[in-house]
Amino acid sequence: MKKKISITMNRKTLKEIDNIIDKIYIRNRSQAIELLVNKALGENKNAVLLSGGPEDLLAINSEFRITAKIKDSYLIEHAINKLREDGFKNIYIVGRHKIITKVFNIVQNGSKYGVELTYIEEQESQGTADSLRLLRGRINSTFLVIYGDILFNRINIEELWNTHIKKTGIATLMLTTTPNPNKKGVVKIEGSKILEFEQKPKGSDIYLGFSSIFIAQPELLEYSGKSLEKDIFPVLAKKGMLNGHLSANKEKHIHTKQDIMEAENLV
Repeated sequence: MKKKISITMNRKTLKEIDNIIDKIYIRNRSQAIELLVNKALGENKNAVLLSGGPEDLLAINSEFRITAKIKDSYLIEHAINKLREDGFKNIYIVGRHKIITKVFNIVQNGSKYGVELTYIEEQESQGTADSLRLLRGRINSTFLVIYGDILFNRINIEELWNTHIKKTGIATLMLTTTPNPNKKGVVKIEGSKILEFEQKPKGSDIYLGFSSIFIAQPELLEYSGKSLEKDIFPVLAKKGMLNGHLSANKEKHIHTKQDIMEAENLV
């Protein structure tokens, strides 16, 4: 929720702020100032690694997806290092007991990676929205969400973040082309505005899919529904509150041993 404030600044600074306004992405002084403040506060940005759900469904033999080893590092380490490079120092990890215990044994409190890790243990959930809603009351500013079973080292998170800041809306999804729309959430989009979101449709001729990465406002946590993809994103799209950002590079999902082998060529 945004709040009106009154500030005073000298004319030179105000003129420099006005020069940022392009009437397309940044339409007024308020948006220009918000963009500059968010960039200045970049080192305090929040990220969520979402690894909720039944543990047996997230296992690859004796490991979990988020703790799969890719070359010399675990997937969780690849994620943390990438997030730190992109200015995310506060990272929340959501998962059930065995998963977060395994993650903690690898990365502990995050200090050796230059970040602060907060573990949130999930007792039960019926979907991604239930898992994410455990962050309610903990985050009060714009935040990044990344699903814990993907390698995203080639994704430009900064561009996604900037797109979200420039737009009005509750969430901005990272989008990529997909040859298998029946395995992803797909979107109808005009410009950057997502008009429709449908989860794993059958027989779809839409090949633009959700890449399991998005930026959101805290208001997202107040929406009801078990699943982000089935319950919340479709509602936001209908309300005109869901945006998209197209990425030329794709994430890599880590679900099988074959996925791990393929991921080794990407790091």
